Parts: sequence; structure tokens; C-alpha cells
Amino acid sequence: MTPHFEALFRPRSVAVIGASDNPNKVGGRPIHYLNRFGFAGQVYPVNPGRAEIQGHRAYASVGEIGAVPDAVVIAVAGDATLAQVRQCSELGVKAAVVMASGFGEIGEAGRQRQAALVAAANAGGMRLVGPNAQGTANFASGAVLNFSTMFMEVAPADGPIAIISQSGAASVMPYALLRQAGFGVRYLVATGNDADLDACAMAEAVAADPAIRVILVYLETLSDPGRLAAAAAVARARGAHVVALKSGSSRRGAVAAASHTGALVGNDAAIDAFLARHGIWRARDMNEFIRATPLYLQGHDPAAGRTVVMSHSGAVGVMAADLAERAALPLAELAPATRQGLAAILPEFGSVNNPLDMTAALLGKGDMFPRVLDVLGSDPEADMVMIGIPVAGPGYDVPALARDAAAFLARHAKPLVVSAPQQDVRAAFAARGIPAFITEADAIGALGQYAAHRQLGGAGAARALPAARAWAGRGLLDEHASLALLAEHGVPVVAHRQCASGAEAVAAFAALGGGAVAVKGCAAGVPHKSEHGLVRLRLADAAGVRAAAQDCLDKLAGLGEAAPRVVVARMVKGTHEFALGVTVDPALGPLVMIGEGGTLLELRQDIVTLLAPFSADEARAACRRLRVAPLFGGYRDMPALDLDALAAAAVALGDFALAYRASLKAVDINPLMVMPAGQGVVAVDAVVEMR
Repeated sequence: MTPHFEALFRPRSVAVIGASDNPNKVGGRPIHYLNRFGFAGQVYPVNPGRAEIQGHRAYASVGEIGAVPDAVVIAVAGDATLAQVRQCSELGVKAAVVMASGFGEIGEAGRQRQAALVAAANAGGMRLVGPNAQGTANFASGAVLNFSTMFMEVAPADGPIAIISQSGAASVMPYALLRQAGFGVRYLVATGNDADLDACAMAEAVAADPAIRVILVYLETLSDPGRLAAAAAVARARGAHVVALKSGSSRRGAVAAASHTGALVGNDAAIDAFLARHGIWRARDMNEFIRATPLYLQGHDPAAGRTVVMSHSGAVGVMAADLAERAALPLAELAPATRQGLAAILPEFGSVNNPLDMTAALLGKGDMFPRVLDVLGSDPEADMVMIGIPVAGPGYDVPALARDAAAFLARHAKPLVVSAPQQDVRAAFAARGIPAFITEADAIGALGQYAAHRQLGGAGAARALPAARAWAGRGLLDEHASLALLAEHGVPVVAHRQCASGAEAVAAFAALGGGAVAVKGCAAGVPHKSEHGLVRLRLADAAGVRAAAQDCLDKLAGLGEAAPRVVVARMVKGTHEFALGVTVDPALGPLVMIGEGGTLLELRQDIVTLLAPFSADEARAACRRLRVAPLFGGYRDMPALDLDALAAAAVALGDFALAYRASLKAVDINPLMVMPAGQGVVAVDAVVEMR
């Protein structure tokens, strides 16, 4: 850790400015916690009205202490904060936690005060957490520079978990749930306004601690993507995991009416793609935020995630199988030898298929459970195990079941969880280190999350970006210019010509081979051509081409186009219509959309998104997540589609977008005709928009 983070998490001395003798006040609680939770360094309360506070000598100002504290907690009103920050910075304090509100969160005037606060701190080399921060805590060192009441209600304990949050409440909610489940938490940080040392920087700092196995990050804005990516890389390198709960869909960037992609994808998809790229699991609620924690801490390899569900209730097995299918968690196909071994153990009316039904015979056969587990443990297709215990009472040796499950874990090191509505049953398994959940839904959800998270990201994290290329113009490019630019960068486009008269259109028709053509108005200011009657299809003779071209030219002139043009393009019939698009996020870069195309693109919204740069393998994997993915293998009388060509076009579009990332605003290619396998793809319409 850098000296600033050392000062926050392992300080030798802490000053509390605005200190109170009352532990229930903001200025009193950090001192109470430093006393209570084993902080071994010096504590300097600063309050000109008191000689002693909570057993420590008090000082009138931080300058009278006679020593420079490593860290300070500033717990005075907002209007008095700047002077205290300036004094601490001039003294050489390394880090400060600013708890006062009334800064960037209240508007422009507050943002100006906040900027002055950061400037004053940084002028002397001091770094800030906050303002409007609940504070930091390291429960290993006792350095609790935090005013939350939660630690009075739920006692801390050191452990392999870090919680980093831009919100105070969202930091202590997972803390309470994890502590009540018996897990220790080492770091808890609530950064507030993120004016200086933000949540992403904090995540990077705690990732450097080799004892931390799980980092939970609550975000309202993604303030420094690079540092969060760095945190994930450090964690991933030693087998730790980062889970992010990003609240709210970020406000969609301003997108011109010409671009469907930006409106369809939105900025939130860029965050999804960024987190996945860097191996960070995005949780959608507080339950998912912490649910898989025991599996992360155990760290057993989920392999391909093929799961065996076993229970002494057939209903539980069926419900769990349904849940697994909805969670895209594959159920293992048990090997013939496994089924034979199970048949020798289970009663005839049990099920040796997956889900496995042990029946109520479990009640009278104490050796059944461990024997079944031993058989499953030897099956290479069985990667994970979920045990459902819907009821247990007299006659059920629950401690023995838990002991046998623990022996399975020790022998086979395969992820195993249990679901049980009875608290005492869960407690027996948890005491043996078995992740225990109330419902089958949570057990299956945890397994699904854990297996999917282990397969996420990291592959594209270290790719070098090409130098950004400048673009001389701005705004929309017309269809001809858009297609030409994309073709130059490797996206296959339809054969076409741009024409300024009916005679030129006829000449283009002949040059394209005389087959059926489309004639379309071509003007940057009129991107939605069909709405103005500027699209004529399947024209097969010179007279029809001439008439259509002249009509389009006249309409464009009527719409105010000074130099109207048309595009004459060869008619292309694909097996299926897809769409490609780009929207450029200011912080995260180009996001490429792949989806089912045509006029119903917005209605169907069958799309996937990738953050550039990405590989053809990544593009193919993304396409297989589409609802229309079965078409890639052929469907009924339709031939298999050219998935390789679609992926290659997406990669080319992503590389183009990266090259012009400083100038590009959006790209829409719709439709992109996808041919049978081996026959390629063709973009027949496109709009490129520059900033």
C-alpha cells in the first residue's frame, strides 16, 4: 500500500478534529471505536473546549499536538472544514477522512467548495476520503475512522473480506449480513463524494492485502475504471474475487436521432461489459452481492459448473432442476458407472438420475448418504453438488450428514452447498464449513454465480490500445461515406455507387452487373430514408432505376438538400438479418452491439454487447447468448449461419471504433445480411456519426 493508504489503514497516530466525549456523536464515535477495537497507536482528540476526551488528552488545535498524526478525522461542520484541511495539509498529515456534508452532493456551489478542499489537501501532499464520508475501518489494526452505529450493534471480527462503498448504508448492510453469518470483515470503507481517494482507488489498495479473498464494491458512479480494473487484476492473480453492486442505470449519453445503437444499448451496458471484461461479477441486489461469499472463500474449482442435485425429496430435486435451468447452470449427465454404483445403494423406488432422489430411506440407512457422495465424487462429470434437506427431525442424524459432507469436501475439493429451511440444520453444516442456504433458489444461485464468475474475464484486460486517429469533420456521414469508411476498415459492405443524376444511376446499374438493385436517397441530414419514401428496392431495369433515382433526388431537394445524391446498390438477400452498432462511452470506450436486425430491432432487443477490443472467440461466445443463437447451427429448413463471418465483422467494427475513439460517437449497421456458413456477411446500410 502507498503511504496514504498505510496512514488510513495502519496509522501510528490519529487525530480527531471536532472530538466529542459522547460516543454517540459523530466526533465521539471514532474515538470510542479506536479505544474499543484495539487500536495500539496514539489518539489525539482536538477540541478547544475540553482538556480530556474519552480518556485521552485533548488539544485546542491539531497544530498544538506537537507531533504530526498519520491520519486525521475531520468531524466539524462543512463551513469550518476547509481551514482544518489546509492546516493538516501544511503540517504534513498524510490522509484525512472528511465527514462533513454540504459539498459536491448539493450542486455547483458545493462542487466548487469541494474542489477547493481537494486542492488545499493535495497542495501539501495530503489525500482525502470524502467529503460526506462515513469513513474507513481496518478491523485487523483497530484503525476505525468511521462513525457508523453498526459496529456498536454488530461486533466486528477480522476476516478475509473487504467492503468498499460510495454509500455509508450500502457498506454496513453487507457487513451486518456477513458478520451475522459468521464471516469476518477486515476492511470497510464508505467514501462518500469520492472527491479524491475514491472507491476504485480503495479497491485497488485493499486488493494488495494477500489475506483478502473477497472484495465487495458498491458503486453509484464508476469514477476511475482503470483503478478498478487494476484491483481486479491484482485480486485475480492470487485467486481472489471482486463483486460489484452498481446501482441505477447511468444516464444515457446524448445520442443523435440517427443512432439507434446508443438509445438501445445505453451506458449501463458499457458498465456490464467493462466489469465482465475484468472478471468482476456484477450483482443485481444485496442478496446476490454476498450470496456466493462462502464459495469464494473456499475456492474449490467449479470446472465446467456441471451440478448434481441430491435430496431425499423428489419435489426438491425437481424444483432445483428448474432453478438450475433458469440460472443457466448445467446439470451433470452422470456416467453409466456412476448410475450403476448409485443403483446398488439407493432403494429401487429412488432415482439414480440427476436430480438424485434418495427418498425417505435416508431416515433408516445411515450409511446411504456418505456412500452416495463417494460415488458422485469419483464421477468426472460431476463438478459441483447441491444437497436439499427440506425436513429433518427425530431419526435424521444431521451432525453425521454434515460430517460426511465435510469429508466429501476434504477428499474431492468440489464445491458443495446445502439448502435447509431449519436453522439448526443449516448451523450443523455451517459449523463444518459447508455453505448453507435457506432456499434451493439461493443455493443454486450461489453455485451458478460462482461457476460463471470463475469463467469471467481477464483475457482482454492487458491488450494495448492503438493510437487514436483524428477525424477532420463532425456529425453524420451519409450512407456512401459511412459504407466506404467501414469497408476501408474490414467490414464487408454491399457493392454500390453514389450518383447525382438519373443518368449516373443507370450507368451504376450497368456497372453493378445488371441484376436487381436498390436505389436510396443519400444525404447526411436525412438518415432515416424510409420515413421519407427514399428507399426503392428490387429494381431490375434501367428505366425503373432512372425513375427511382430522379424521384429520390427531387424529394431530397424538397427537403432542403443543396447537392442531393442517391446510392445505387446491388440487392443482397441474406439468410437472416442482423445488426451491428457502436456507441462510445466517455470513460470506458467503444461498446459494440451485435443483435438481430431489421425494422424490429428496437422492439425485439435481442442484443449482446462487447467492450472493444475483443477477439473473434469472444464475439462468437457473445453471439451464442442471443435468443436467435440456434440459427447459427441451422434451424428447420434454414442452413447454418456464418457465425465466423459475423464475429469477424464485429471485431473489425470494434477495431475501427478504437482507432477513432476520440472522434467517433456512434455507428449503426442495419441490416447486416448473414449468409449460410462459409458465405460471409454483407452490410447493406450504415450510418457513422462523429462527435
